[in-house]
Amino acid sequence: MTHTHLSLGPVAVNDDFVAEQLVTRLGINLLVCEPGLVVGSMPVAGNRQPLGILHGGANAVLAETLGSVAAFLHAGPGGNAVGLDLSITHHRWVSSGTVTGECRPLYERQSVASYEIAISDESGARTSTARLTCFVRKGKSSSKSSATSKNSKAE
Repeated sequence: MTHTHLSLGPVAVNDDFVAEQLVTRLGINLLVCEPGLVVGSMPVAGNRQPLGILHGGANAVLAETLGSVAAFLHAGPGGNAVGLDLSITHHRWVSSGTVTGECRPLYERQSVASYEIAISDESGARTSTARLTCFVRKGKSSSKSSATSKNSKAE
């Protein structure tokens, strides 16, 4: 079986990671994945609630997806991150088109990271604002390289 990979800086996500998952079902696309900025988009069509407007839960999934990718980038190779708290405020309705989320770090440390995700419509008007806090476990590769360099200096 061959796998294609989506490169997220030091993080690679293969097809098995996103196949048949909520991100795929909602049509979320990652546009920019770099430390300090993660951007993604999502169509409104197919993600509406009965009133014909974008479902707030779909906005929450977009926000948590972007924040989680940012936290994985922060964790580095071999690291991991999980969401601890998500809050989202919906400012205006969207009934068509595409929404775009921009995620920027508010706080990134060894074990905790917090992000603000601004979601806007096609005109650039902000439709929702979210905050995500994640538990981060940094990759062991960075701590191993530090230990190796300390040991080599001692010899």
